Amino acid sequence: MPRDNFKWTSLLSFFIFFTPIFAEWNTRDYVRREHSLTKPYQGSGMSVPYWDFLGSTIVTSNYVRLTPDLQSKSGALWNSVPCYTRNWELQVQFKVHGKGKELFGDGFALWYVRDRMQTGPVFGSKDYFHGLAIIMDTYSNHNGAHNHHHPYISAMINNGSLHYDHDRDGTHTQLAGCEGKFRNFNHDTHLSIVYKDDTLIVSTDLDGKNAWKECLRVEKVLLPTGYFFGASATTGDLSDNHDIIAIKMFELDLLDTQVKDEDRSNIIPSAASFEAPRERIEDEKPAMSGVKTFLWMMCVAIIIIVLVVLGIMWYQKKQEQSRKRLY
Repeated sequence: MPRDNFKWTSLLSFFIFFTPIFAEWNTRDYVRREHSLTKPYQGSGMSVPYWDFLGSTIVTSNYVRLTPDLQSKSGALWNSVPCYTRNWELQVQFKVHGKGKELFGDGFALWYVRDRMQTGPVFGSKDYFHGLAIIMDTYSNHNGAHNHHHPYISAMINNGSLHYDHDRDGTHTQLAGCEGKFRNFNHDTHLSIVYKDDTLIVSTDLDGKNAWKECLRVEKVLLPTGYFFGASATTGDLSDNHDIIAIKMFELDLLDTQVKDEDRSNIIPSAASFEAPRERIEDEKPAMSGVKTFLWMMCVAIIIIVLVVLGIMWYQKKQEQSRKRLY
């Protein structure tokens, strides 16, 4: 073999062998570990590096449970390091499950906000917040003005002046949303939140197909740097287990049109447009199970039999009274 051909062959073999290694290394280089939460969770004792916990949250070897499937519980986890990345993606692996088949709730929320470790009425966290909320609403009762079924995924931007209205499912302040049935699956469920070039994109992988399905895309969304990531959940009269399994935060490349050293720390969270308020359309009421149908029919049959028996007794008594008058 000529010397030049040998050199090119050796060089090509080197690249073929080492390219996967370089590609894997390059992918990991973009994961920001200080904003990520992966198993095993425990650091020293029960603490988890870079993360703090509130309320009913418990840490196990396989998940961080924000709430158990019990009434009136609230929990949260909060990243302790502010995010100064301009473009980012947050991938969340989660599981929502419980005993409820027809009635369940309330849901959980993912946050990128100014004020961390704040309890409140918005799925366990603060109302009138500053920043971004991605709300995973599972409350299956018939709340306010909406034309969607539950569970429902929506995005909200707040500059501290807006109130999240539970009675209207937040539809009067949401940027956009989509239906997403993510309860009681045996396979993993995932959510992706991408903020890049002032565009917010939320996607889901709820079918276990390892493929993202876009839920919403909103342009001209302004978010400052220096805010905190978090997750919170709550239960009321209805309940569910709300589990966070993993959170991975990826730093995305700056676009050519973006200024590298631009100071975005003082930007006021805002969006150019909101969805118009919508009229209320009731969710479809679930069909009765076979057992409930049987019990309902049995009750009706018993009532009919009792009425027939009472009618016969009344008729017989009236006949006896009639015969006595004849004698």
